[in-house]
Amino acid sequence: MMAETVIIGGGIAGLSLASELAVRRGSGDGIILVEAENALAHHTSSRSAQQLIPSYGPEPVLELTRLTIPDLVTPTYAAPVPLAWPSPFVVAGSPADVAAMTVPGLRTLSSDALFEYCPELSDNAERYQSAIIDESAVRTDATALVEWHRRRAEHAGVQIRTGARVTAAQRASGDAWVVTAGEEQLTARTVVNAAGAWADHVAEFFGAAPQQLQPLRRTAALVSLNEPLGPTHPMVDDAASGWYYRPDEDGAMISWGEAEPSPACDAQPHPGSIEELIETVERETSMRVTGVRKAWTGLRTEAPSGIPVCGWDPQASNFLWLAGQGGYGFQTSSALARAATDVLVGGQIGGWLSAETVTALQPQPATE
Repeated sequence: MMAETVIIGGGIAGLSLASELAVRRGSGDGIILVEAENALAHHTSSRSAQQLIPSYGPEPVLELTRLTIPDLVTPTYAAPVPLAWPSPFVVAGSPADVAAMTVPGLRTLSSDALFEYCPELSDNAERYQSAIIDESAVRTDATALVEWHRRRAEHAGVQIRTGARVTAAQRASGDAWVVTAGEEQLTARTVVNAAGAWADHVAEFFGAAPQQLQPLRRTAALVSLNEPLGPTHPMVDDAASGWYYRPDEDGAMISWGEAEPSPACDAQPHPGSIEELIETVERETSMRVTGVRKAWTGLRTEAPSGIPVCGWDPQASNFLWLAGQGGYGFQTSSALARAATDVLVGGQIGGWLSAETVTALQPQPATE
């Protein structure tokens, strides 16, 4: 089958690009998105903390986040439910630990103010001596956002294939690619690698330069509490250890916040990990867990720089990278989709993004 563009990967990166590219071109005809699993957003994109933090990440990520959040708070394409809404983010701990985890310019909270926001910390005042709050942070409904991009893309004519794992690629006539995805062979002028934890593996089929992407484990759980946190309660990060929690329905989402290297896989929590996390939460706060509704481990895939990779491959022509979003996938998704669309449509990212960020996003040549 002939296509203009094949996008490999049905997580937030691939889906946001599919919807943006289709709208920019005025039609999704000729755009095919292939996903190895039988459902979209099966891996990391369905295992998100769903908190977008403008003060979280290196400078290029901060810029991409600042450009993404307004698109989600006020989407230009009708959404049946809110995609994002205000949700403050608090980092608490010793003054040194808090300073090491945050960027300048955020509002400092006194102990009284911290414990008013987060009364569950007040019994551990010695540990939580200092805090900052990022009032520009927002929550997102990850499931709704993924579905919004899917509907937007398919409405424009994008074809989406699930259960279509890429297993081979070769050159066709000219500079086109023949991609084997599932039982089908697709011929495309351009290919986009948005395969998440599998992006370097996919690149091998195309002879592209590996980007040394490393999947990193992060484990979390949705738990019930004896006293649920209020819906306006901020997300809270323990500055010393990195574990965090936020309100969720009748309880909270809790996470170790770890970044443990892992192979690309369908990651699962280590035995005993959730129990140890609950013990930590109950030791350091007054929260008491009454049950575990769901637990998971996601893979946050990062380049060595910690910055996403977005641009033409340096050795495989017509092969575009959109990978390595790490823990910033949702909060940079709109801006990265726009950047990747710029490249596909016009050959380069436009001037709306700083030159420093554009340079930082570029794929690196292969190293020996």
